[in-house]
Amino acid sequence: MIRPTAIAPMPSPQPAHARGDQAVIRPSRPALSDASGATLRSAGGLVASPVRPALSVVVPSVNGWQDLCGCLEALETTAKDLELEVLIADRCGGELPSRIAARFPGMRVLHAAPGTPIPDLRSMAFDAARGDAVAVIEDHVLVPPDWARRLVDALGHGEEIVGGAVANAATERTVDWAAFLCEYSHLLPPLPPGSAKTLAGNNIVYRRSVLERYRAVTRAGRWEDHLHDALRRDGLSLVCHPEIQVAHKKHYAVWEYVDQRFLYARSFAATRLEDRSRVARVGYAVAALALPPLLLVRIVARVGARRRYRRVLVKSLPLLALFVLAWAAGEVVGALAGPGDSLSRVS
Repeated sequence: MIRPTAIAPMPSPQPAHARGDQAVIRPSRPALSDASGATLRSAGGLVASPVRPALSVVVPSVNGWQDLCGCLEALETTAKDLELEVLIADRCGGELPSRIAARFPGMRVLHAAPGTPIPDLRSMAFDAARGDAVAVIEDHVLVPPDWARRLVDALGHGEEIVGGAVANAATERTVDWAAFLCEYSHLLPPLPPGSAKTLAGNNIVYRRSVLERYRAVTRAGRWEDHLHDALRRDGLSLVCHPEIQVAHKKHYAVWEYVDQRFLYARSFAATRLEDRSRVARVGYAVAALALPPLLLVRIVARVGARRRYRRVLVKSLPLLALFVLAWAAGEVVGALAGPGDSLSRVS
């Protein structure tokens, strides 16, 4: 393989979180082991290569083989011209690790207990990553052949956190379009390049040194917005490269996505408010009652501004109305009743 140009480190301000005075670290984190107790076991045996990869790719495995196989096949095509490490943090278990071993023997499987939340799966893979850069996708995301090279090149220009666009690859059914537009209307291409307030959590790369400095934050069991808020508070920039695009290919039943949107919103609101007073929680819940029309208007405005999506937007409107109701209901319940088991059920 062609060795990539080394990524030069960039000095950054020392974050408050790295000093440990405000960190929230959950004590019970999943062990990186299988039934025999072996740790950091790869799909084809223990990883013994002395070569540090240019890029580690983190793939939380929560949806099973059918989605994961396509994702890993795409990653194979992007590893042609650089050293790539793929870390599959798997909570599915069963026959899935052996199927990965047979089909993708060069990829590492990190074993987690069933129900391990996605943020914890990401965190355990961050701790295991050896690359100078660490990217994150999902198990139903398909990357193009030049994806890894583009990420490494972007960091080589001096940036520290880089993300791109997300396009829909599940285009045959209205329910899949509606689910995609509900979740990704703010990330539809074309996106403006440069500094951004938010980046997609499933098409992003960090310098490993950044993740190491913010290890307490990544171990807090929170979604990526928690990390990104901490980075921005400490003066680090989130940079959008819209030409770095991935395809989101996930098929849903209507009530499956209603459930998923409710669970995600409940977990998000609950963790966001975990240190707030009861009065603040009630106030948040009352405000969340107004979310359905606000969310729907925002989605329609974003999607409608892009001519190519207008036809599917019109067809998706009834389902979008249902999905934003579930979204708002999740935020209300999360604010008033906490997360419950919602975080472990999000897929």
